[in-house]
Amino acid sequence: MLMVMGFQESFAAVKTITGKVTDKADGKGLPGVMVSLPTGKTYTRTDKDGRYSISVAEDAESLSFSYIGYKTLRVKIGKFSSLNVVMEHSVQSLNEVVAVGYGTMKKSEIVGAAPANVMIRGMASGIWVGPERNTESYAGISENGFRNPGKNPLSTFAVDVDAASYSNVRRFINNGGMPPKDAVRIEEMINYFDYEYPQPKGNDPVNIVTEIADAPWNANHKLVQIGLQGKKIPTDNLPASNLVFLIDVSGSMNQPNKLPLLIASFKLLTEQLRPEDKVAIVVYAGNSGLVLPSTPGNEKTKIKEALNKLSAGGSTAGGAGIQLAYQVATDNFIKGGNNRIILATDGDFNVGASSDKDMESLIEEKRKSGVFLTVLGYGMGNMKDSKMETLADKGNGNYAYIDNISEARKVLINEFGGTLFTIAKDVKLQLEFNPDKVQAYRLIGYENRLLQDRDFNDDKKDAGEMGSGHTVTALYEIIPAGIKSSFLDSVDKLKYQFNKTPVRGNGSAEMLTVKLRYKTPDGHTSKLISKAVIDQSAPFSHTSNNFRFAAAVAEFGMLLRQSEFKQDASYGQLIGIAENAKGKDKEGYRSEFIKLAKSAKLMAEELLSSAKK
Repeated sequence: MLMVMGFQESFAAVKTITGKVTDKADGKGLPGVMVSLPTGKTYTRTDKDGRYSISVAEDAESLSFSYIGYKTLRVKIGKFSSLNVVMEHSVQSLNEVVAVGYGTMKKSEIVGAAPANVMIRGMASGIWVGPERNTESYAGISENGFRNPGKNPLSTFAVDVDAASYSNVRRFINNGGMPPKDAVRIEEMINYFDYEYPQPKGNDPVNIVTEIADAPWNANHKLVQIGLQGKKIPTDNLPASNLVFLIDVSGSMNQPNKLPLLIASFKLLTEQLRPEDKVAIVVYAGNSGLVLPSTPGNEKTKIKEALNKLSAGGSTAGGAGIQLAYQVATDNFIKGGNNRIILATDGDFNVGASSDKDMESLIEEKRKSGVFLTVLGYGMGNMKDSKMETLADKGNGNYAYIDNISEARKVLINEFGGTLFTIAKDVKLQLEFNPDKVQAYRLIGYENRLLQDRDFNDDKKDAGEMGSGHTVTALYEIIPAGIKSSFLDSVDKLKYQFNKTPVRGNGSAEMLTVKLRYKTPDGHTSKLISKAVIDQSAPFSHTSNNFRFAAAVAEFGMLLRQSEFKQDASYGQLIGIAENAKGKDKEGYRSEFIKLAKSAKLMAEELLSSAKK
């Protein structure tokens, strides 16, 4: 069913116009055509058959029909309630991409044109979006493969509580297109959701939970879930905050789904502040500047007025802005408090320290001050995902992508403590696998969080952070001992040295041991937690909602990535699993995931059908 997106031009009487848009060359319906009033404030898109329905004011004079690769048409409405339109190819625009709503859809996915430029015509949070060049960038991901515990008994990685990938993937799918495969970081998709793990009971701020069952995409394999639960601290008991809002006001932010959405987001956060908290605002464009000195959290009107005065323009001196933000944060440092910079940007740094390497070095140096860094990404078309992820990882912080005001509410209100208050830093996991039980193992996701085995005991090695109430989930796919698999290496015996065979028959019932290291937020020496996991699995259908839902999200990620390890994964299967594992779902995030998976399923089927024609 089509939904008219946008706002009515007035509260006058309205009428509904329906019709079909077809291609002049072959007479077939055109999907994804933008049908709008000339102002663009009311619009919709045609469905997969080229049909549309749009409600307009009674006195509306014309409709505009635009589609990349075709000549734009303006058709008078008159007294008609049905308008069928025939569109003709335009050679000049065949190299364009159309983005509708708050994402992009390559025309090549529909009619085979090669994308080069992007024209964005749509609504982001109810606001018109103008032209923008598509220069989004993502770090390449080479998926983890299966490893032999005889040769590689240890698996070591830093935890990841970032969730930016999921909301970014959602942006693409809600717009009608599949995300680039490197935009899909499976661990971030899994960790977007809360899991009902038990709270820590001892002195440690983190609890380890494990579960084992058959893998849903291969019944001969096992799936192991490692869950971490951070101690939840009531908001009233959280330490005082010294915050610096570091806001990108460069020209690239001059889009309604960037700076206006950003300002609205920070107003939400302002409402959460307490009298003992304080906030400063630093902006950067061609230059950086302090627009609000450190101000008590109960002076909300003053903070909001400073936000309201922001406007975008100029180049992006991100390095200078970060330097000033750290200076302001350290000048107002609260000992034992939450000292944090919240950087809001599209990641487009083009003046001063701009390369990932330069920014990484700058942040690594500045984090020694004890100031943490949270990164909030905004916008589309030129979003620099790889840079924002690097900043958050190296700044002892987290990274979220804000695609709409609802996501801002989730990150800055619902997950206020987890986003802004660190309870454990440099959190690392190391698993040792028993070759008597495990023939091969594979960590699902976390490709950019892998560590050397020796890094686990090295307290100088940076790792991930966990906030108040945060959960972290990691999944391993296991090929049990004795199971034949095409994923197992077939290597000839060595000729010039001994062929080492792992020691077996140790008699242990353990499948693996989980070790975790963490530091307190102001600590320098790590603490160790260890837990042995017995080889005792339940049928998949008898596992917890936590386990099954995480498995469904992982399966979804593998399908989106077109992973070589997806095996018997399918949209139908993961949707069924997720529907039966929603649990309480108080905020509706799991229900939203199911709708998202269903939309992706329809698009995947359509693409497959088109490929067969």
